[in-house]
Amino acid sequence: MSDCVFCKIAAGEIPSNKVYEDDRIIAFHDINPMTPVHVLFVPKEHICCANAINEDNCDIVGHIFSKIPAVAKELGLENGYRVVTNCGKEGCQSVMHLHFHLLGGKQLGVGMG
Repeated sequence: MSDCVFCKIAAGEIPSNKVYEDDRIIAFHDINPMTPVHVLFVPKEHICCANAINEDNCDIVGHIFSKIPAVAKELGLENGYRVVTNCGKEGCQSVMHLHFHLLGGKQLGVGMG
């Protein structure tokens, strides 16, 4: 999508502080971190949210989750971390492009941060 900020980041049109990239996904530090380590994992293909995951694109979720442990280790999250995705307005999704938040670097409570 031409107006999607995550599509623009994935295409290199908007700079980001990347921690991982391959031909299918990009991972970068969130510009408004909620925890000491807050990285977003974003598919390069535009998928609006978790509701749009289907048989044709569900492999991207597995690919993202296969990369999270190595990035978490590289960022020093040996004691644990949280992975979150938000879906839709009531789920507090701020960018309508599927993404997963890797959160860590401090003891997390029962709530989000």
